Amino acid sequence: MTSTTNQPTEPNITTDVQDTDLDFTRAQLSVVCVAILIIALCGIVYELLIATISSYLIGNSVYQFSVTVGLFMAAMGIGSYLSQHLRRNLIDTFVLAEVALAIIGGLSSVALFAVFPISKLYSPVVYTLILIIGSLIGLEIPIVVRILAQHGGVRRGVADALSLDYIGALIGSLAFPLLMLPYLGLFHSSFAIGLLNAVVAIITAIVFRKHILRPRLLTGAGIAAVILLFAAFAFSSQITRYSESQLYGGRIITHQQTPYQRIVLTRDDTTGEHRLYLDGHIQFAEYDEYRYHEALVHPVLAAPGDIASVLILGGGDGLAIREVLRFAAVQKIILVDLDPAITDLARSFPPLTKLNQHSLDDPKVTVVNDDAFTYVRKTNERFDRVIIDLPDPHNEALAKLYSVEFYRMIRAILNPNGTLVTQATSPYYTAEAYWSIRDSIRAAGFNTLSYHVDVPAFGIWGFHLAREYSTPSQFNFLPDARFMNNQVMAAAQVFAPDQQPHQTRINSIFEPGIYLEYRQGLLRGRPDPNAPLSNNDTTAGTPVGDAR
Repeated sequence: MTSTTNQPTEPNITTDVQDTDLDFTRAQLSVVCVAILIIALCGIVYELLIATISSYLIGNSVYQFSVTVGLFMAAMGIGSYLSQHLRRNLIDTFVLAEVALAIIGGLSSVALFAVFPISKLYSPVVYTLILIIGSLIGLEIPIVVRILAQHGGVRRGVADALSLDYIGALIGSLAFPLLMLPYLGLFHSSFAIGLLNAVVAIITAIVFRKHILRPRLLTGAGIAAVILLFAAFAFSSQITRYSESQLYGGRIITHQQTPYQRIVLTRDDTTGEHRLYLDGHIQFAEYDEYRYHEALVHPVLAAPGDIASVLILGGGDGLAIREVLRFAAVQKIILVDLDPAITDLARSFPPLTKLNQHSLDDPKVTVVNDDAFTYVRKTNERFDRVIIDLPDPHNEALAKLYSVEFYRMIRAILNPNGTLVTQATSPYYTAEAYWSIRDSIRAAGFNTLSYHVDVPAFGIWGFHLAREYSTPSQFNFLPDARFMNNQVMAAAQVFAPDQQPHQTRINSIFEPGIYLEYRQGLLRGRPDPNAPLSNNDTTAGTPVGDAR
């Protein structure tokens, strides 16, 4: 007598490779496994490239990365769904998808920079690229799963495919910020990843030539994609200059992608004027930068009290240091700037050294390349004056440098009666952000004096000066200053009715809303004149000083 038991079996599936069950060799299956790894690597890098470019060009990196990843995943779902309708020529389809990815993904960065000057086109183009690239990758994954499943069963095929997919995504997500972006830049990274897709297409067409309908045509398509991308490599410098000239409007005389930012210095050949941009945001224009830097530096140093020790956060171009060095009583200056590339440029590049008068080489100056937040939190130094010359809070990473927690840490490193000043965006164009900075400084225990000046390159630009006790009412300005004096300072404290304080929320590292307010202000182009005034400042056209 015998007994039988029901043994689990692999589900019966139809792989539909050329409508027949094909017998692949171990080497061919190994090629499929490597292809899965590369597909995942390329896919994650395309996501990161598109999101990074959008963050550089538009700002609001959290939004850009969230939308890019979300749309990309949705597009992969669409591609996976469509793959079920493929019954024949799976390997041919896979090779064609790789060639399309090589061309579309490899040239995606060029396309985005090219259309950015036409603002209405940028969003449709970026969303179209995400949907196409995501759909192609989503189409490929089920194909390779079906190939692997035919020879190892569904369980093993899915497990192998997904494990390799996750490993490839990990490699790509680490390689992009650590290797590609700092050493290749945006364009070269895009081209390099496109070449990977093209190479996969060529190798697949050759290895599986007996199982595809037109091996020579598909191999030729892969080779054509390689030639196109190598040509893009060869002309990448010209492409970069053209693309960035569309953004900056002047001749680019130096540009550099660092692990932290994109540095671009331009020159107007008609006027000889230089401009510095970081991640597409203007930092100074040569013809009027003295207005900005005198307005930033002179009031805080002309206020009563000791000025022997000065901390400058940001300002790696050396222009703020130049103004600080005009005050003879200053004995020690520490400049903290995250990116060594910008301070090296300020020390060695003639157009910058001419402007900053070699200020970074002065024996009073110590340069520290560190994150401002980290330096302030860890330093044991104490300062008479702190000057904050950081980029606008246009993303969540910069928002922490405008937080109440950051200002509390600065308060802890100020000497008694020490004074703080910060650039604070525009009280006209980004009014909510401007007054949020003031209110965050006040929440940290400071009294504040708000003022603004006209800097032609920026428009109306604002600052906040702060002390733990009463803010100064008298300033001992330098007699040879080109812009700042007592009359200008008095006028700078008068805010017109459409620039009056807004009701704002305190910016915190736990609730970093300031970058959203900043972004909304830029999109709107001007503040809402009907917004409610704060409780402390209700009189239009009067100085907004220490109202606490």
